[in-house]
Amino acid sequence: MTEKARVRRGPGRLVALAVLAGSLTGSLVATGAPGAAAAGASGERPPGDGGTEVCRLSTGPYQREVEKYLGLPQDGKQSAEDCAAIRTLQSAYGISPADGYAGLVSRRAAAVDWAVRHPASLTGCSGRTRLVVCVDQSRQLLWVQRGRKVVFGPVPARTGMPGHRTRNGTHPVYRRVVKFWSSLYDAPMPYSQFFDGGQALHASYRPIFEDPGSHGCVNLRYDDAKALWSLLRLGDGVRVFGSRQDN
Repeated sequence: MTEKARVRRGPGRLVALAVLAGSLTGSLVATGAPGAAAAGASGERPPGDGGTEVCRLSTGPYQREVEKYLGLPQDGKQSAEDCAAIRTLQSAYGISPADGYAGLVSRRAAAVDWAVRHPASLTGCSGRTRLVVCVDQSRQLLWVQRGRKVVFGPVPARTGMPGHRTRNGTHPVYRRVVKFWSSLYDAPMPYSQFFDGGQALHASYRPIFEDPGSHGCVNLRYDDAKALWSLLRLGDGVRVFGSRQDN
């Protein structure tokens, strides 16, 4: 089964899951999901878990990378400990099924979690006195910095799919529309901040880790896009670099 990210429904609209504010790793490695290690050994869900997924003990294609990001032994082989930690990560980021498998979606979520705990890894943006939005396509991350100081993020982002790639480069925010509707794709683009032609930073109601990617815009979870809207002004910079990794 292919892993997917999901969003929760709130009153009247979809609302995005929040990124964990603190470190996941301490709870992941020290405790794991309640009963998850035992579930990994038996292949059954722990009593009272409330879910339907079983722990997959097969090695995923991004096993070693996920192990690195979560602070697990980097042997590239799935274990009960790995599965428990990955399942906790998946549950926290709304990834379904939360079965402990190290697929691409989980790799992206683990990269976000690692970057939150390692701000020194947020490189690639040139220093400047004004705010600059940094979009790292390789890790599917977005953050904002002023000079060398990170003032927002990192948060997960989704950039362009094959045939609709988000263009690398540095551009100013030149247009801002709170309730933009795309006539091209007949879809809402809340909190749109345009920076390169028709490409914009904006909220998406789709699960943020979902493939195949956007049509060129930089998609954000609703609450992240709303917060970014409050932070930026016309003329602030957006720097896009790297390349999105696809299945």
